[in-house]
Formats: sequence, structure tokens, C-alpha cells
Amino acid sequence: MRALIAILALLAFTGIARADETVLRVGDQRGNARALMEAAGVLADLPYKLEWSEFPAAAPLLEALNAGAIDAGGVGDAPFTFAAAAGVPVKAFVAFRNKQNGLAILVAKDSPIKNVADLKGRSIATNRGSIGHQVVLAALEEAGLPANAVTLRFLPPADAKIALASGSVDAWATWEPYTSTAELAGLARVVRDGNGITPGLSFAVASDAALKTKRAQLADFGRRLVNAREWALKDPAPYAAVWSKLIGLPETVPLRWFSRAEYRAVPIDDAVIADEQRNIDLYVRSGLIPAARAPRADLILDRSFEPSAIAVR
Repeated sequence: MRALIAILALLAFTGIARADETVLRVGDQRGNARALMEAAGVLADLPYKLEWSEFPAAAPLLEALNAGAIDAGGVGDAPFTFAAAAGVPVKAFVAFRNKQNGLAILVAKDSPIKNVADLKGRSIATNRGSIGHQVVLAALEEAGLPANAVTLRFLPPADAKIALASGSVDAWATWEPYTSTAELAGLARVVRDGNGITPGLSFAVASDAALKTKRAQLADFGRRLVNAREWALKDPAPYAAVWSKLIGLPETVPLRWFSRAEYRAVPIDDAVIADEQRNIDLYVRSGLIPAARAPRADLILDRSFEPSAIAVR
């Protein structure tokens, strides 16, 4: 019955919006959502036009959203938090959790660094405000070290990879697919991943303007994205094959990534709000977000799309 109601709701929306020429502009990172949704076959018969824009990381995606160049996109909890604190008019409307093996602090294979404590006084490359930045802060706290115990060099992933390989930095805090790519190539090993110290949250986010004017389209896109994630959990291989062709990396990279991450859609409930608030509090303690500018988690996570608008099983 629940499935029938969902189908009928979608058919009703499709019938109403068939003549709608609304364009939903979605930002993607390294083909993630696009490859997933194309592989899952959930983009057929869209009742609106979908335009994809590709970004190398969350920061430029959120900049584009702030500029009005896109309506929505997928980002990790860390860059989302920093964007909200910076005044970007953005809210999350779908939440996902995943295992954090691929969010990691990497060092060269022959590095003498064995644990987080060994990073004291060392340099780490990562993106400012990224989930890589987040895992560094969380790992330092776990080890009882202050945020200034290391020197952070803020570099985009391509430059950070070169810096680690050349020895100009001691470590690189990064995420997928960069972690799996470096591990499989034998270029790096993990000192600490994000499991147990970061919540493993990511979000589908949208601008405040899109949430007002393209709400039905966002709800429909969210449903399709959730269904695609559920499909990929059963067998990540078809998703990995499509992603590999779209991005141009060997299938072993996305297969390693998707198999161990196990992305799952979750309701934006009290637990998600509490974890997002802990993220905010971590950045305030670290001095990266002034307390006066810190957002409240319950005000930047939009619960109104659930459970009726976005079906999460």
C-alpha cells in the first residue's frame, strides 16, 4: 500500500507538471549523483528539465549556489556548515549517512608517521571548510591535541595530491574518490579515517529561492535520488561501471568506494540535527566559526520534505 501511494503521488505530480518547462539546475561532484541516478534508471520521464553542472569539490558548488547559478546539489556536512555560517542562503532537504573509511588523513607509504599524535608539528594539505578539514579537527581532538598542533595548507585535491607525493606536505586529509585512488595506486596509507569521530553525514541541499519556487521539483528529485541510493546498496557494481565511464577512472576505484561507504538515506530527525549541531560546535571550539555567526542546526535542516515528500525506508 505504501508503495502504491508513492507511485500514485508521483503519477499525480507528473500529470500536473507535464507541461511545466521548469528547469532544475543541480550541481554534482565528480559525477556522483548523476552517475548514480543514470545507472539506477531513475531519471526517465522527468516532469521538468534537469541540468547538471560538474564541480571538483563542495566549496565551488556552494559558491555557484550562492551566486544563483544552480538550484541544488550534493555536499558533505562540513562544507554545508561553513556555507551556512558564511550567510549562504542554503538548507539541506535530504540526508544520507555513510561509513567513513574514505574520509581519511593520508601519508606517503614510507612516511614515519604512524598515528595522529605523530602529526604534531607537521603539515597537512586539505580544502578549507571541507570534510577533510573536519576529520583533521576531529582527529586532533581525539588525540588531545589543539587545532594549532599542525600546520594546515589549504589546497584543492589535485594540488594536495602533488604536494604529498613531492614531500612538500606531510599528510593529506581528503575524501572519495581521492582516498581510494591513492590507496589502490599504492601512493598513500591511512593514518586515521573518519569512523567514530565524524558523523558521516551528507546532504542534498537547495537555495532558499529554489525551496520556495521549485519545491515540487526538488521533492521529486529527492525521491529519485533516495531510490537510486537504495538500488546501489544492493549491488554497487553497475553504479561503479557508469561512474567510471563518466569520470575516466578505473572501475576498481568507485567499486572500492561505494562498497565500503554504504550510503543510506535517513530522515532529517533529531539524531541528524544533533550530529549537525556537534559539527557546528566543533568548528566554534576550533575558532573557525565565530560563535556569533554559528548557525543553528535545526534552522538549516529542512524537515518539511519528510516523510511524505521524500520516502525513506
